Amino acid sequence: MFNIDSIANKFRLSYFIFALLLCGAFVSIFLYAESRIEQDLVKARLLQQLDLSQEKYGDQPIYTADPGIKIYRYDAAPANLQAIATDTVKETAVTIHKGESQTRTNLHLFAYQQGDQAYILTYLENNEIVMKNYPVLAIFEHLEDIFADTLRVAVVLSLLIAAIFSQLSAKQIIKPLLDLKQAVETDHKNLTELTHLPSEVGVLARAIDEKNHKLEQYLKREQLFTGDVSHELRTPLTIIMGASEVLASQLAADSHLNEFTNRISNTAKETSEIITALLLLSRAPEKLDAPQTSINSIAVAEVQRLNYLLRYKTVTCQVIAEQEYSAYVRPELLKMALGNLIKNAFQYTDDGEVIVTIDDQKITVTDTGLGIPEVMMPLLYERFERLTHDYQDEGTGTTLSPEQDINHKVEGSGLGLSIVQRIMSHMGWQLTHRANSSGGSTFSIYYK
Repeated sequence: MFNIDSIANKFRLSYFIFALLLCGAFVSIFLYAESRIEQDLVKARLLQQLDLSQEKYGDQPIYTADPGIKIYRYDAAPANLQAIATDTVKETAVTIHKGESQTRTNLHLFAYQQGDQAYILTYLENNEIVMKNYPVLAIFEHLEDIFADTLRVAVVLSLLIAAIFSQLSAKQIIKPLLDLKQAVETDHKNLTELTHLPSEVGVLARAIDEKNHKLEQYLKREQLFTGDVSHELRTPLTIIMGASEVLASQLAADSHLNEFTNRISNTAKETSEIITALLLLSRAPEKLDAPQTSINSIAVAEVQRLNYLLRYKTVTCQVIAEQEYSAYVRPELLKMALGNLIKNAFQYTDDGEVIVTIDDQKITVTDTGLGIPEVMMPLLYERFERLTHDYQDEGTGTTLSPEQDINHKVEGSGLGLSIVQRIMSHMGWQLTHRANSSGGSTFSIYYK
């Protein structure tokens, strides 16, 4: 299939169109030259015949000469010829009737002023011109057919040569680009071999090489920063977890402070897991191992872990799965993605239910909460974007009321969905959102 977006095909098409225009120009020049020569020959022949007829017959209103020549004194010419005749030889189509048959041919005519007398001279084509009368015109009409046939063959050959040459030239022009593509896809060594080229490909290779170098430096700095931050945070988190365990051991079993020590310990552990997940996100996907992970276990664990958010709400939550489902994924990443969706559903639902459904293709988190206003949809996965009083309802154009405002009820940084989307891209999965007709939102993670 011919792809017009291909550079090679664009070059081939441009070359072929150029050849076609060039052939058209030559054909036009040939037709113009042929027409002018024929006009001049016809005009000379008719003027010659006018002189011969005047010398032989004297002054007559009409002169007839074989073959196909007829000369009228202007006042004796048919009205239709008077209407179109000028001093330039013209050609008009006419029909000749011979008995019951009729023939279409061309009539050449022009007006000529001789002293005080004007004439209209005509010549009818397709009548045999005897060589003794005007051999030059006879020879020209024969050569005209030969030149026309030769020109047709020349045009066809020119277009064929143009097509072949454009094909070969396109391969040579595209080859450096293909080499550049292969070098970019493989390694920098092959790309470096192209940077010395003086052509535009060399300029492009140098620009890509420089950009790659900057990206490598940026990624290296990001990885170092992530590693350093993770290393520095693990130590205080370990201390916090150890201190909470020591504190818990010093408290009585029925002490009301046990709840706080457990909260400190659990939060420290969760933070440690988040750091591990962020470290995994900083690595290339192809370098991560993906063990078979139980989706059901992680979903149930996250619901239990975040259940404290529903403590003072009339909200129920259930996990629905017909069987045990699993996927090849790092559990830390799946836990962070699913945990963020469940946390959002718990935070933004004040009444009703949250349902986590698992099947062989997707994980769905459905809530009956506040939902997401239409004005927020373009910014759904943007970092630090959250609903504020500044947003207006697109349907009414009015500012959202405090009852509709989420920020006054729920704390957050606006990073949750952004992180989930980043995890989905990292794992090659897909995240979708759908507004529920009865209110609330449905987020689906497609893992197959």
